[in-house]
Amino acid sequence: MLKRILRTSAVVAVAATAGLTASAALAAKVAVITPYLAQPGTQFYVEAFQGVAAEKGWDVNVIDTQGDVAAVISRIEDMVTQNVDAIVINVDPAQVEAGLQVAADAGIPVFGMDAGANPLLVTNVTSNGYQMAAETSSYVADRIEGKGNVVMFIFDAFPPVQVRGVIARAVFGNYPDITILDQVTPDVSDGGIADSRAKMEAILAANPEPGSIAAVWAAWDQPALGALQAIEDAGRSDEGIVITGIDANPQARDEIAKGGNFEASVAQDFHGIGAATAEAVARVLGGDTIKQRVTYVPTKLITVANATE
Repeated sequence: MLKRILRTSAVVAVAATAGLTASAALAAKVAVITPYLAQPGTQFYVEAFQGVAAEKGWDVNVIDTQGDVAAVISRIEDMVTQNVDAIVINVDPAQVEAGLQVAADAGIPVFGMDAGANPLLVTNVTSNGYQMAAETSSYVADRIEGKGNVVMFIFDAFPPVQVRGVIARAVFGNYPDITILDQVTPDVSDGGIADSRAKMEAILAANPEPGSIAAVWAAWDQPALGALQAIEDAGRSDEGIVITGIDANPQARDEIAKGGNFEASVAQDFHGIGAATAEAVARVLGGDTIKQRVTYVPTKLITVANATE
């Protein structure tokens, strides 16, 4: 890392002498690696990262392993071989530590973009999952007046989503009359809507009595949308089943604006995450040190009152 920073600093000094701009001097090769490019949120912050990178004159290589987490390790190793200046990952760092160590040994800084905290990452830029889950689970608990059966859609394989489930369970556990009926981990290979819908259909069939399901809490929007489709197709929309998600992607906002079962989500600033990650990369390539292991970008609760804003 030190050798790479010293080399970058030297480039800046030479560029300044030649009257070049700092952005030109810091032109870099950066790799962005993710298994989750099928997710809308991932697409948004990757696009934002690319936008900032283009302004800085960087050469950005976006690599999608299409749901294959293990493949991220070999892609990191490939990028080390290609001697990139920085690597950005969107995956659980604990599952790819072998690749992170290869990058560290080569002096190549690695950044998390909505990944997870890890000593081998310079920083992880993300939303505060604890706060988002507390907002949506509290919303559910309040709306169902502290009683009823709740279905949870979780995904413990990815740290930013895993922590949301932890907090939601804690909130629901504080209400003696709320029962977690089921905790579902959907297949996300196609984005998560289709499998969530199928799993919710099975839950509805197993609980046919009106009122037997009070709410659906989803750790992100795709399962919430799938559950909504299942509830509507089963003709159970009028039971007042409350649905919440996290991300507030365009499709979720559209449904929330209708004033139906899908009542709330939390808008992550995907553009802010991507842009802040790019700025973190720029700082380190410019010779700065980032002390924060996690960098949080603000979020906002979305309901029917502000869904169209």
